[in-house]
Amino acid sequence: MVNLACALGSAILLVLLFPPFGLNWLAPFALVPLVLLCAREPSAKKRWLLGWAAGFVFWCGLCPWIQFVLEVHGGMGRWGGWGTFVLFGLYKGLPTALFTLLAGFLIRKWYALPAIAALWTGIDRLHAYTGFAWLPLGNAGINMPLPMRLAPVTGVYGLTFLFAMLGCAVAFVVLKRPRFQLAWLLVFVILLFLPRASRPSPPREKALLVQPNIDTEANWTKAFLDDTENRLAQLSRGTGFRLIIWPEAPAPFYPERADFRKYVSNIARTSDAYFLFSGVAFTAEHAPLNSAFLFDPRGNAAGRYDKINLVPFGEFIPPFFHFVNRITQEAGDFASGKKIELFAIDNHRAGAFICYESVLPDFVRQFTLGGAEVLLNLSNDGYFGNSAAHQQHLLIARMRAAENQRWLLRSTNDGITAVIDPRGRITEQLAPFAQTARIVDFSFEKGVTPYVRYGDWFAWSCLVTGGVLSLYSLVTKSAGSPKRRHP
Repeated sequence: MVNLACALGSAILLVLLFPPFGLNWLAPFALVPLVLLCAREPSAKKRWLLGWAAGFVFWCGLCPWIQFVLEVHGGMGRWGGWGTFVLFGLYKGLPTALFTLLAGFLIRKWYALPAIAALWTGIDRLHAYTGFAWLPLGNAGINMPLPMRLAPVTGVYGLTFLFAMLGCAVAFVVLKRPRFQLAWLLVFVILLFLPRASRPSPPREKALLVQPNIDTEANWTKAFLDDTENRLAQLSRGTGFRLIIWPEAPAPFYPERADFRKYVSNIARTSDAYFLFSGVAFTAEHAPLNSAFLFDPRGNAAGRYDKINLVPFGEFIPPFFHFVNRITQEAGDFASGKKIELFAIDNHRAGAFICYESVLPDFVRQFTLGGAEVLLNLSNDGYFGNSAAHQQHLLIARMRAAENQRWLLRSTNDGITAVIDPRGRITEQLAPFAQTARIVDFSFEKGVTPYVRYGDWFAWSCLVTGGVLSLYSLVTKSAGSPKRRHP
């Protein structure tokens, strides 16, 4: 029972780090119970099962809104939504099970402190390949100036490693390990020599962020569509800004239609501004694409980016899951875009990524690497309902701004629409669940951070290091075990 309490204790601490709780000061202690479990439990099988339980509780506690999305917007009903949500938790708990399994082989080694931290960090990086990534441990440091010095160098995973190593150190103190094993913590003296996040230059540009607050379950009759377009046109009127941004919206916006194309062209010309909005494009085979479109101040089409990283169950149904309804209403699965496109705004370039793509740091940095001087995030968080997912998604976007040291303009359907400076700090924020618009300030920035230039070199190094040392510890343990004597 003590080991089960340790597993569940870490799961709960990890959940408490993030909205709606936001107890980020717990980050250095979140993994302490899990490391104690690895030291206490000699059975690899039991460590696996207990780690699986911890992962299940963590993911279900972090993302309870997924059940709501499946039940309400996926049309699965109460039991279907809960059943699929449980399967989601069991699936996402497997990486934590792998961690406790392998960390148990490392726990008694002299190199255990950095090796276990590296293992957790590397496994955190793998979530992007398991169909759904959300909040790595390092995101808890977004409001901590000293740890955030790592973000432009290592990305969020450097902060993950820091908190994981601190958690291991606390656990080792509880276990009364030799003090020399804590000497690894001296590596973080490097934080004192990394540059502080510099205050961004005063914003010199203006944009209009529009938050339409469109009902995700609206019945799109022609009258309702006309009314929505009229209200959006009213919100988009004005002068004194160079860019209008609409969010990803649950609306049938088809720029290939002549009437809608004329409508958006008129908005750009009337305001004498570049106009960025989300809509549906089509491939040569007429498969739908979730796309961002830019029209120039003359009302001409000036660029298009097709979303590359699609959301499972939201924009396509994975194989073997055809019993689940898609959340969006576009006929047929969306096709994936093929390449990153930048938008030209006067003599500057902007990178626009769509909704869920903000959770992928290595992907977002490629816009900046390609020359983006400002980042634009178009998102529809309306499917989250009135849940903490809105705050969680904003927290993720803040880390992307800090990693890239770029202003990030985030336009959402119903919140949280915000402006984030290159340090990851919110400078302006619109009220959620309101139909509104605001002229905001930002700047174009130049320069490339080490993280933008080299990507997830640190996270991959952690994965290799943690994996190799785990296997080495297992092999040496097996080789050193006494052999049974046969009669």
